[in-house]
Amino acid sequence: MPSLLDTNQVHFLKYLLGLNTEYNRHELAILRRGLTLPPGEDANMYRIIARFVPDEERGGEREKLYYLIASLYAFHPMHTEKGNFGNHMAEAAAKMTESTATERRFTVLLNAHYQDLPDYLRQAVSFLKSNEIPINWFSLFKDLLRWDHPDKYTQRKWANGFWAYQPIVSKENQ
Repeated sequence: MPSLLDTNQVHFLKYLLGLNTEYNRHELAILRRGLTLPPGEDANMYRIIARFVPDEERGGEREKLYYLIASLYAFHPMHTEKGNFGNHMAEAAAKMTESTATERRFTVLLNAHYQDLPDYLRQAVSFLKSNEIPINWFSLFKDLLRWDHPDKYTQRKWANGFWAYQPIVSKENQ
């Protein structure tokens, strides 16, 4: 189970994080527009993202992931070094008076097929944005790289982050 992103992926994410300045508003707008099409199909994004996609990842699902992450980041460029997507969704759900709908949406996301992730992630990131919850973009990219693993590492990690362990507190310990 890989625990780290490779050097190229880290470089790509650091580049994205560096775009969150007043001087790069145009690039962020181009990347945001990428959410209106399937990942990797907006030709305007190529000049910004293509140089970060290694040759061995071009033309496949992994290439699309670079475009998806770039579009989502441009839409909600708040970053944190902590947690995973499940933790972030739990933090947003805690702000709600009724979290049942959030739990349902999160469960649908966990059950999503890889090809359907762009739509579900766009909705989830929109939810986090509306609640001003930052995202650990490094963790999200790494987790999405393993989305289709048969052991469902990512889905279990996110579920454990969302429904965190709550130890039993006995009356004697209070």
